[in-house]
Amino acid sequence: MATHNLLLLPGDGIGPEVMAQVKRVIDFFNRQGPDKFTSEEALVGGCCFDAHRVAITDATMAKAKAADAVIFGSVGGPKWDKVPFDARPEAGLLRLRKDLALYANLRPAVTYPALADASSLKRELVEGLDIMILRELTGGVYFGEPKTITDLGNGQKRAIDTQVYDTYEIERIGRVAFELARKRRNKVTSMEKRNVMVSGVLWNEVMTALHAREFKDVQLEHMLADAGGMQLVRNPKQFDVIVTDNLFGDMLSDVASMLTGSLGMLASASLGEVDPKTKRRKALYEPVHGSAPDIAGKGIANPIAMIASFGMALRYSFNLGREADMIDQAIAATLAKGLRTADIKSEGTKVVSTAEMGDAILAELEKLAG
Repeated sequence: MATHNLLLLPGDGIGPEVMAQVKRVIDFFNRQGPDKFTSEEALVGGCCFDAHRVAITDATMAKAKAADAVIFGSVGGPKWDKVPFDARPEAGLLRLRKDLALYANLRPAVTYPALADASSLKRELVEGLDIMILRELTGGVYFGEPKTITDLGNGQKRAIDTQVYDTYEIERIGRVAFELARKRRNKVTSMEKRNVMVSGVLWNEVMTALHAREFKDVQLEHMLADAGGMQLVRNPKQFDVIVTDNLFGDMLSDVASMLTGSLGMLASASLGEVDPKTKRRKALYEPVHGSAPDIAGKGIANPIAMIASFGMALRYSFNLGREADMIDQAIAATLAKGLRTADIKSEGTKVVSTAEMGDAILAELEKLAG
């Protein structure tokens, strides 16, 4: 029996509401065993700024570094639009990613059978969809320097963001992509913009060389990122693992969310390097949907992405594949019964609250355990 230490960071907006359902799932697995989970909570994002004038404190960062995994809700909202740039709610998440060196962001896009008609695309395009978008998370234009706004006078300003990638950054995310593909359908699609960006030229060169050197058994194809966005909505099932940079990964994974019916359905994992001594890696798990301030406090948020994110923690941090499968099966069974939160409702289904969706998923977990 192992004990795992979790740091829960509910954050802003609907974050605390969906995190409440994850706590219930954690309690379920603590009752089931054999592994146990201990957890503590801390502030991040806008709520942390209100309390401490920063998006995340040094003390919370220390807890994140000591935890076996961080379970993260969401940050941000209109309330904090005017705070200093370095203290904006999103800065808390960016610091977590940077200080924990979480360079690999895994965003699965899976269409549950009962939700094939909830997608904005035709059923035949998304039924059975199971793709993984792998986004490089600590480099690129979000972190490149210089990053400035300069006053040019005469009412004019110039803003500069810098796209920067080194060979090692591309190699390590590429290696994760090929290793993931080996456990799936053995195909990697690398996306960049080598036709107009020199960083894309390097990305293409490094991925090609890495493939030839270490992963010849995996199929590799290259695609321009804008064409990739088009193909995601034209024929998404052609893909297995898509690997791309920070900016394009951010956009393409949101495009993929609508293939599944809702942003509320997308989980994610952000992983660091494997420690050669402990064989563990720093990791943060979060839903893709954001803080959704327009529905915060109404009890109608979809908790499935948050619960599925904890399922990814079971799989990728704790090697508890059976338990992760149980979560996936419980979600699928709940949806098959016609239960929906408002974001994924359709004709003939029953709309339930955040807590009621949690109730139903827990009931399915109890059945599977029994």
